[in-house]
Amino acid sequence: MRIAQIAPLHEAVPPKLYGGTERVVSFLTEELTAMGHDVTLFASGDSVTSARLTACWPQALRLDPAIRDPIAPHMLMMEQVARAAEQFDILHFHMDYWPFTYFSRQKTPMLTTMHGRLDLMELQPVFDAFPRVPIVSISNNQRLPLPQAHYVRTVLHGLPEKLLTPQPGPRDYFAFLGRICPEKGVDKAIRIARALNVPLKIAAKIDKVDAEYFEREIVPMLGEGVELIGEINDRQKPAFLSGARALLMPIDWPEPFGLVMIEAMACGTPVVAFRRGSVPEVLEDGLTGLIVDDEHEAIAACARLPELHADRIRQRFEERFTARRMAEDYLDIYRELIEAKKTA
Repeated sequence: MRIAQIAPLHEAVPPKLYGGTERVVSFLTEELTAMGHDVTLFASGDSVTSARLTACWPQALRLDPAIRDPIAPHMLMMEQVARAAEQFDILHFHMDYWPFTYFSRQKTPMLTTMHGRLDLMELQPVFDAFPRVPIVSISNNQRLPLPQAHYVRTVLHGLPEKLLTPQPGPRDYFAFLGRICPEKGVDKAIRIARALNVPLKIAAKIDKVDAEYFEREIVPMLGEGVELIGEINDRQKPAFLSGARALLMPIDWPEPFGLVMIEAMACGTPVVAFRRGSVPEVLEDGLTGLIVDDEHEAIAACARLPELHADRIRQRFEERFTARRMAEDYLDIYRELIEAKKTA
């Protein structure tokens, strides 16, 4: 099958550090290529892939200090995809609503995976205007704010089976992984760890928009067993996650998926997460993690962590969240859309 994967240009594919969407695009692209499909990746020029790379901008926009208008490179990329569209059997976008206008009207079948939150007011009229564009959700909970969208399936994310694996050694701290911002709840993670007298290691990105929040709210909480490591890459994650008693995820927003949960599971590490967004779809309470409603429940629930076993957590990751399973799910959708286009 001739498949185009179209990724945002903000990060390379895969990202050098933080970046959920581009990381998933990389996992999917590599798995489809390994399965023998002819895959072209439209992405930034510093991306690394075994597929055919069409570089739509020299480097990831986040790492290019000269970029002041990120829309312009994305507009250029849309034109590059449009000119090449007839070369493919399917166009798979990871660009939110960017492709809706033109690509819903051309011959090559297309679909869009929505990677972000859908509870924004301004999205309502957009999806009202495009009721037949095929959409893939990354959790069932993600769909709730936009029931009018044309969802063809929910496909849960997956990781390469051997990318992150459990490492030997003691598990003697709590971990926080991701991004420092109000909705991710790092302040709550600090309070939970301190209440239990367990060290906390924070491996997280700080966006410019959240810099003031970080300085005002989080910096005063550092120290006394709370260590800020900064951003880490995939090579560093196995040791970081395997050394943790649990990954703390006290989120305060409708998390569309939460890749960090399955990264922890791949390392045999349980997740203590608030019952928000996709959490109940990804975690199995009492098996791969503990699902709680607030800080007080989280503190109490951590007494159950010894009941959760690393080998069983890893087994459930292999059963539910591999990149091969994700790729097979998408291939089913591609075939359905291609067949529907033929009979339309």
